[in-house]
Amino acid sequence: MANIKFSNVHKSFGSNKIITDFNLQGNEDEFLVLVGPSGCGKSTLLRMIAGLEKIDEGDIYINDQLINTLHPSKRQTAMVFQSYALYPHMNVFENMSFGLKIEKKSKEEIETKVMQAAKILKIEELLERKPKQLSGGQRQRVAIGRAITRNPKIFLFDEPLSNLDAALRAEMRVEISKLHKQIKTNMIYVTHDQVEAMTLADRIVILNHGNIEQVGSPEEIYNDPANVFVAQFIGTPKMNILEVSRENILSSNQIQFLENEVTIPGIKLEKKNYLIGIRPEHFNVSRESEFVFEPKIDLVENLGNEKIAYIKIDNHEISAKISSQNKIENIIGFNSKDIFLFDENGKRIKS
Repeated sequence: MANIKFSNVHKSFGSNKIITDFNLQGNEDEFLVLVGPSGCGKSTLLRMIAGLEKIDEGDIYINDQLINTLHPSKRQTAMVFQSYALYPHMNVFENMSFGLKIEKKSKEEIETKVMQAAKILKIEELLERKPKQLSGGQRQRVAIGRAITRNPKIFLFDEPLSNLDAALRAEMRVEISKLHKQIKTNMIYVTHDQVEAMTLADRIVILNHGNIEQVGSPEEIYNDPANVFVAQFIGTPKMNILEVSRENILSSNQIQFLENEVTIPGIKLEKKNYLIGIRPEHFNVSRESEFVFEPKIDLVENLGNEKIAYIKIDNHEISAKISSQNKIENIIGFNSKDIFLFDENGKRIKS
């Protein structure tokens, strides 16, 4: 068991600030996912934990031990890379045992640990093969197996599934989740894929320009976003964000919105600009909805079990996700409980 702590961590490359005043406390046996757009600093954080990047300012602790100047081999971490990083001239057994040989473990201990890892990952029959004889998914299993053999306190995953096709990514997500439950070790996982973040994480850390936008469980991130960036980053298609000018404020709790007079319960509105958010999946085709409007449909994407309609209404462009069992005709509706309200700077306003 291990916990990790970041205290006022900064990192720059030249004049380019990547991480700014980063503070985070990880929990024991936690699956922590760092997610954000390209260039937000998530892989840099992982490399600083592993000792592959120097920390400019601040401290990183593992189990209350300061690791800033600790040699990478002494940090008891194991990293799985996007590119697999397998030695092409070694077979699977040799790749998985290489780190143990460097640590001068006995032949018996090496064989025991490699076979245990191979059994967990169901790759026993691949031990004699070279990497070129393996599929992408098999290579990634070998890379994970190499990390398991070292029995680390913390596993570090740097976008490990991004080179795999969609079906294999889904399969490997399940395998990694099972692995975490089986070996009960801390895992820190970097991705830009929100599906991976939502399905794997105990907690998600949303990053943007080296800063934390929000930390929470997948349910908290989805249902209670702190701001517009988080609200639009999690969810496919992204949340519809529409501007409401002060002229559309009808009273202390009512606005003119999408051709409707919409009541915002529990919030006192002022005569200023706001942003309204509605997730595509919260639209429906029921006339029983609180608020309905007649849309102009530009395009409908049929995804099998659902359809995504791209709609114009009242000079706004929105997307709506509807079950394929329903017909999108003349009515689209929504309910006030599904509205997210933000101030003009994008910060969430709650009742």
